[in-house]
Amino acid sequence: MVWPPPVVGRARTRAGEVLLQRVAGPSAERIRARVHTTPGPRWFAPDRPVRTVHGDASMYVGGLAALLLQSLHPVAMAAVAAHSGFRGDPWGRLQRTSAFLAFTTFGAAEDADRAVERVRAVHARVRGRTPDGVPYRASDPHLLTWVHIAEAECFLRAHQRYGRHPLDRRGEDGYVADMARVARRLGADDPPATRAGLTARIAAYRPELRATPDSRATARFLLAQPPLPAVARPPYALLAAAAVELLPPWARALLDVPYTTRLLLPVARPGGRALTSAIRWATPPPPTAPPVAEATGGAPGRSPQERRPEAAPPGG
Repeated sequence: MVWPPPVVGRARTRAGEVLLQRVAGPSAERIRARVHTTPGPRWFAPDRPVRTVHGDASMYVGGLAALLLQSLHPVAMAAVAAHSGFRGDPWGRLQRTSAFLAFTTFGAAEDADRAVERVRAVHARVRGRTPDGVPYRASDPHLLTWVHIAEAECFLRAHQRYGRHPLDRRGEDGYVADMARVARRLGADDPPATRAGLTARIAAYRPELRATPDSRATARFLLAQPPLPAVARPPYALLAAAAVELLPPWARALLDVPYTTRLLLPVARPGGRALTSAIRWATPPPPTAPPVAEATGGAPGRSPQERRPEAAPPGG
């Protein structure tokens, strides 16, 4: 049976609306309009690789993988478990993260500055002790750097595997350098600025990483108990498998991966490609933006493969 174009068009529009409202919240369209149509310089020019990566549907796989990888640092995970409320309000946390990425990647420089200041203000209030008695504070540059490099690693891995326009080596270095600009503003400790540097920094943190009751509970919640309606669970299962399969083998070995997710790992890559293609198809393009200039202190180096996003996800 062939569906007529108007039916397909309505289904596409509805799917895009539901997806955006789930990931970016009920104010998704207002946020997108502010991000893309507010005049003024941006932190990143339109051809920067951070825009290519963060504007692609592969971010859905990369974002879930980043949460799983971040959970393996016991101090960072203890802070998240005690203060973030991600289990009580997982969609709210996702929507706040989506807005932060949108404003810092695509938004006007003034809005990006405000987004960073809001996060820094929250971090300044978060402190406590792990179950083992280790003191922590969210503004600790060492912890901020771990959160940053785990995100950069997973976002880039997902883009290179599932993105529409994978980056060349220069583009990968450019992406890591772009992400380092944001991380420095948040207070991270000398974030890496090249792909090789990112790989080395991840390796340097490995002695600190281990499974904990909080990390195991996080994996079960994210992979097997997501707060989703029944109709959304089969595609989410593919997303979960793609996210787990994306992780390096040593990280997968530390995670408490549910049996149902492990069963799907052999089809994780084709499932991930199908899912990201479906998300890309459903996501509406961002509003038409005015010509933008890069704000002072732009990131170096551009590659022919560093392209403007064709259909940005969540807030992007």
